[in-house]
Amino acid sequence: MPRGPVKGLTALLVAIAVPLAVCALLATDRAALSQTNVALILMFVVAAVAALGHRWVAVLTALSASAWFVYFFTTPYRSFIHFNSADEVVTAGLLLVVGLAVSQLARRFTREHSIATTLQRSLLPRVLPDTSTVRSACRYVPAEAEVGGDWFDVIPLPGFRTALVVGDVVGHGLSSAVTMGRLRTAVRNFSTLDLPPDELLARLDDVVMQMDAEAGDSAEGIVAATCLYAIYDPVSRNCTMARAGHFPPAIVYPDGRVELVDLPAGPPLGVGGLRFQCVDRELPEDTQLVLYTDGLIHNRHRDIGTGLKLLRDTLSEVGPEPEKTCERILEAVLPARAVDDAALLVARTQAFPRDRIAEWEIPAVPAAVAGLRAEVLAKLADWNVEETAFATELILSELVTNAIRYGTPPVHLRLLRDTSLVVEVSDSSSTTPHLRYATDTDEGGRGIFIVAQLADRWGTRFTPTGKIVWAEQSAPSVPAGHVLAPVA
Repeated sequence: MPRGPVKGLTALLVAIAVPLAVCALLATDRAALSQTNVALILMFVVAAVAALGHRWVAVLTALSASAWFVYFFTTPYRSFIHFNSADEVVTAGLLLVVGLAVSQLARRFTREHSIATTLQRSLLPRVLPDTSTVRSACRYVPAEAEVGGDWFDVIPLPGFRTALVVGDVVGHGLSSAVTMGRLRTAVRNFSTLDLPPDELLARLDDVVMQMDAEAGDSAEGIVAATCLYAIYDPVSRNCTMARAGHFPPAIVYPDGRVELVDLPAGPPLGVGGLRFQCVDRELPEDTQLVLYTDGLIHNRHRDIGTGLKLLRDTLSEVGPEPEKTCERILEAVLPARAVDDAALLVARTQAFPRDRIAEWEIPAVPAAVAGLRAEVLAKLADWNVEETAFATELILSELVTNAIRYGTPPVHLRLLRDTSLVVEVSDSSSTTPHLRYATDTDEGGRGIFIVAQLADRWGTRFTPTGKIVWAEQSAPSVPAGHVLAPVA
């Protein structure tokens, strides 16, 4: 029985009253209707009620329709159970079978829809990461009929940068939800390589093609998806973004201006062989970046152009708070009937405070390291993180020495101070340091091993001019006055 007394009573009344009302209405024109026509109409009624998915309601509706059919159209006003011919028995039986069959199909659909919805929600982030440089809010609205493959993510990157992701798997149902989970996991794994957006999408494209190849010729083998990947750097206030067949992001500037970024569309994921292109935007502090999927802006009753214009007009009136921006967008832009699922991600950017950045240009001579250590220790004392001095001194000595010895000038050192302390050493070489486990007889090869032991995490990322080797360690004594304040 359906959960809840009100819902159960409603289903009971529908099962009894709907066939009665239909038969009573049809009985007014009995002369113009054959029993076959009446039976077909009642079968449609039984199927419609049975589609609710409750087996006992389907059975009761079929029995009710059978009884009222016999009463009104075979032996009027004499008996509910008197059958004059085998045809009447067959008709009543058919009504019962139709009800049970449709009920079973509805139950299977409801079960698959419930599994797909549960799976998708479990794969989406429940809580967005709390960073001092990006404040974000999100919404996910499932479709009324079948669950889709929309997803979003916010991924903290080294150097207090943040990756913003939104994607959409073409199709609906359980397979789309599973594919969405695999692609979201792939994006997170590729983000650990610190790739630029265009390279990450190229690797994700390879993953989709591999998924197609593994599926073979099965009906669920064709995988198609779109994705938008953006990286925000709070130090330079630069946002680098690329998309694979996805809708362009919207930027809401602090002065209220709204820009739909002219970002090269790129091919959808799974096409293969085509390139993706990045676009850079310098974002003033308190800019909002809005990422969304197609279910938000269009459906069969509204074209894409109308939806984008409505989104732009709505964003021109929103305030600086991401949560309220999400609410306003859903109220004004989301179609009344969600034919497709919709994902929405709004991120408000903050600039990294200049007083928590220290930089040095380093001469490409080993003797420069000694004087550099003294200046760095003085800066750590100024930042009130003297407890990190020993580890930081060793880390920067190893990284700077490696850059001078094996890299290419110019060599640059940057310290970033926030909830953690980040040491970044850059040079013009593309040679990547590797972690080695030296034996007792080796005379060298322990530098990166020491860095890995002292730092919470370390890594390398490539830039257009070379590479950056970075190491991050916790810095617990963050001055309270330097924490970025939330929006009032």
